[in-house]
Amino acid sequence: MKPPSSPIAPILPGLPSGVEEGSVFRSLFVSYPDSLLLVDQAGRIVLANPAAASLLGYAVDELVGLNVDALVPDSIRPRHASYREAYGRAPRPRPMGTQMELVAKRKDGSEVMVEIALSPLQSQGLPFVVAAIRDIGAYPRVKQALQRARYSDHLAQLGRLAVDTRDLQVVLDHVPAMAAQALEVEVAMVLLLENSRLEFRVASGVGLVPGEEIGVRIPSHANTPPGFVFAEGRPVVVADYSNERRFSVPQTYLDAGLVSALAVPFYDRGRFIGVLTVRSREAKRFGDEELRFLESLSNLLATSLQRVQTEEALSHAQRLESVGQLTGGIAHDFNNLLTIIQGNLQVLEELPAIAEDGYAQQLVGAAARASRRGAELTGKLLAFSRRQMLQPNAVDTHAMLHSLADMLRRTLDQRIGIAIDAAPGCPSVLADPGQLESALLNIAINARDAMPEGGTLHFRAEACGALPPEVHNELSDRDAHGSFVAISVADSGTGMTEEVKERAFEPFFTTKEAGRGTGLGLSTVYGFVKQSKGAVAIATRPGAGTTVTLYLPQLYDPAPVATEEQDEEQAIPTGLRVMLVEDDAEVRRVVHTFLVTLGCSVVTAANAEQALLGMETDADSFDVLLSDIALGPGMRGTRLAAEVQQRFPKLAILLMSGFSSELLDADRDVPQSWELLRKPYTRGELARALAKVLAAARP
Repeated sequence: MKPPSSPIAPILPGLPSGVEEGSVFRSLFVSYPDSLLLVDQAGRIVLANPAAASLLGYAVDELVGLNVDALVPDSIRPRHASYREAYGRAPRPRPMGTQMELVAKRKDGSEVMVEIALSPLQSQGLPFVVAAIRDIGAYPRVKQALQRARYSDHLAQLGRLAVDTRDLQVVLDHVPAMAAQALEVEVAMVLLLENSRLEFRVASGVGLVPGEEIGVRIPSHANTPPGFVFAEGRPVVVADYSNERRFSVPQTYLDAGLVSALAVPFYDRGRFIGVLTVRSREAKRFGDEELRFLESLSNLLATSLQRVQTEEALSHAQRLESVGQLTGGIAHDFNNLLTIIQGNLQVLEELPAIAEDGYAQQLVGAAARASRRGAELTGKLLAFSRRQMLQPNAVDTHAMLHSLADMLRRTLDQRIGIAIDAAPGCPSVLADPGQLESALLNIAINARDAMPEGGTLHFRAEACGALPPEVHNELSDRDAHGSFVAISVADSGTGMTEEVKERAFEPFFTTKEAGRGTGLGLSTVYGFVKQSKGAVAIATRPGAGTTVTLYLPQLYDPAPVATEEQDEEQAIPTGLRVMLVEDDAEVRRVVHTFLVTLGCSVVTAANAEQALLGMETDADSFDVLLSDIALGPGMRGTRLAAEVQQRFPKLAILLMSGFSSELLDADRDVPQSWELLRKPYTRGELARALAKVLAAARP
């Protein structure tokens, strides 16, 4: 057969006259949308079309003469050379879509995923191969898959950051940067809703416009961009700000050339807490893929916020527990010291020489009052950690409020009026009378400080069958379904902001200037009410005063309450035989003096072992065991009492301690017939406790 007269045989027999086949093929090669390279057997590029130059980052002239190995990433170049050599020995057509993962290297060193079709021309008598190259990143499905992979990578980065850091601000700062980078937009920001629910605060952002700098507050009403998201409670897409009518578009957005936006809310356990928003200078920039990514980003951010808050709450609880343990240890030593001080002062006060000296009586009285204040301070420290030893009893709220009001009228600023609204038939509550009075006094003092120019302090007590919803969840189901008495203290003072209200019960939190408040007032109220199986609520508004309401359980079928005078009349039998066990020698000496002046016959022991040995020799010589719980090394007072009761069942038991936690544990674990006495105590309190255990021990 005669060979063709041209390199490529004519295949276009219907060409118009004057149109050369060569020009048609050259035009096809130049205008073809895929990248085309004509490569010789040595791998050298002979021809390249503009599409190839654009894809690979070269000029057409730079590609001609270049070896195709230069277009292959360094890591796979040796393998590619071997493949090209084998292909040259047996060239064959290879269409696109062969599922091969191919990568081309651009002039600048960057890489692009491609598909390549090979068309050998040897069958046409030419020693070339045509390589058609297509950027698969331009495929809609591939482009979408790559976009999703990029989004997933950013989400994974944020997830790792959220796990690794304990600083919430670091996460807040990264979220807008990641959103802007992943979505290729100009503006991204995080806005957090303030506790007042009236404003948003710009927490972090990139590309922020004037008026939205970090820290700026933005109203949360529905006419602002974030406020509209708050009102809707769902994602909001803005296709074009110039056509937006649902809310007011700030002029700064338009001045910055911003056109479209996407904003998604995020929540903390169902409560709206903020907005994540992105903005672009392109119209209709955001679709379903962008929405899903931003929602995932906001969910991760919300999870980080929850984790940080949970860790802070746990840390706060651990600090309280640590403080409680510390104060418990301090209280034991401090209360022993106070027992010694108060006991010796009481004995000193009754000495004939002192009793007849008015000046000496004043000095003793001042020292006694100071020691009582010391005991009250210890009680306050114990109260907020709920380690105080409560002595619940029937409290007549009507009588208590009137008594407290009388005292406050004498001590508060005369410009503060006091009103009481407590019906005589208001049920009694079951609470520690002293602690309840102290709680109400703390609230009243806070109210006084909130009314520097005077005002009205209003006490109110009324029965309520059920707790209001805002405090119902604070109690167990069993406790929450009882009946309560609501005791409220309202003032006409400055009120609190939402932020202050949220922290009002935190220990050591105070808004008062240095030296005017410890921050223990309301925290002790909270601890006392919770320990009393009640609840407490605050209603307040800046400039509109504050109302603090205590919800305490009603007392059903109250037993008659013995007065202190009646208790005093319960005389201890003369010659009452007492085994006193106390490891502190000074405390032991004071208590021994108390017992002797009460007419008791006393044997002392420094530890449980000595006490058991002394009682074994003459079991019938004792009527009462009076023992401290903490007795140093060896057997504790509770164990000693159990041993004594097993061996001598008729013996009355009275335990004492300066550790409130010990008394609480004993209150749960020991028999009801055992009495618990809190240090420091007076001789009268000791006498009443002894009378009580003797009455309980009688058959």
